[in-house]
Amino acid sequence: MDLRESITSQTDVALTLTKNVLQTEAKDSNLLFSPLSIHVVLSLIAAGAKGPTLDQLLSFLKFKSNDQLSSFSSELVSVVFADGSPAGGPRLSFANGVWLDRSLPLKPSFKQVVDNVYNAASKLVDFQNKAVQAAGEVNMWAEKETNGLIKEVLPPGSVDASTRLIFANALYFKGAWNEAFDASKTKDHDFHLINGSSVKVPFMTSKKKQTVSAYDGFKVLGLPYKQGNDKRRFSMYFFLPDAKDGLPALVEKVSSESGFLERHLPYQPVEVGEFRIPRFKISFGLKASEVLKRLGLVLPFSGEGGLTEMVDSPQGQNLYVSNIFHKSFIEVNEEGTEAAAATSAVIALRSLRIPQTIDFVADHPFLFLIRENATGVVLFIGHVLNPLEN
Repeated sequence: MDLRESITSQTDVALTLTKNVLQTEAKDSNLLFSPLSIHVVLSLIAAGAKGPTLDQLLSFLKFKSNDQLSSFSSELVSVVFADGSPAGGPRLSFANGVWLDRSLPLKPSFKQVVDNVYNAASKLVDFQNKAVQAAGEVNMWAEKETNGLIKEVLPPGSVDASTRLIFANALYFKGAWNEAFDASKTKDHDFHLINGSSVKVPFMTSKKKQTVSAYDGFKVLGLPYKQGNDKRRFSMYFFLPDAKDGLPALVEKVSSESGFLERHLPYQPVEVGEFRIPRFKISFGLKASEVLKRLGLVLPFSGEGGLTEMVDSPQGQNLYVSNIFHKSFIEVNEEGTEAAAATSAVIALRSLRIPQTIDFVADHPFLFLIRENATGVVLFIGHVLNPLEN
């Protein structure tokens, strides 16, 4: 399986997750999450799993073996997530951490994957006597790695004396638009909400050509970020349904066909007529474990003894994942985008044709994503129901 093929199947998994979250946790609110951040935490868990639990993780992530999953993850970490800012591209930070109760040594084979494939920092802590301090340490780590944007990836009370292991992943992205918007041209206009009312929000605009395509029932806009000297090309894509209330149907469409995204990305700059996109800022927290269980990934959370490859101790028979928490943040304005996400897993012990000009007015709910175009990796995905809501 080559990198692109693996990434296409990752995007399918990401869109399945997105659809589920949109219909449940984010039915009435703006949404942002990083499917990739969740993927990495699940891959780390898979590296310490065996038997039916491992089979279920691999099947959910659409990989055939742990080796395949590890080589994909290490390629992502080295290729896609290198920081581009020294070479003039987006600033990118991607970090993994593992916190382990000091009573349990990691198995050498698992430690090697943690250190070498995921470049994860591993630390010994005292969950049994100092659970609150350990949780605080994970939260401080995530805050530092996301430039202060993610304050508390582990909510109060999520870590206690039964916790034995925490895996966490943090992702931070800051990109400047290739062509910044002129802030003096930003004006308030109506944005139509799902309930039929509208709110006045600041819209950015530009007279320059834009990369837009029109399809049956929706349009897609691609806004490129300034690129560095490497081969990576990051863009933000806006999927705008024609109908004011067309977002649920569009999400259904995007998530139901494999490779749908690939086939509906615009590549050609065209003249635009009316062109407006709102400024917005979203902060979103998610108990990812609930979503994963709804989608059928249940064994890692069940305590069936499938996580035996992590620690060198008879206690390894009783490890299970109690929760996976995910938090993300994005701000889109005239200069560009700042976004961050963090995911942590707490493992506990059981007890169409183009017309001459296209209008693109994002004045009603839309889907958006940040993608690296050379590989096709989707870093963040979300939707805006109301740009005024943070």
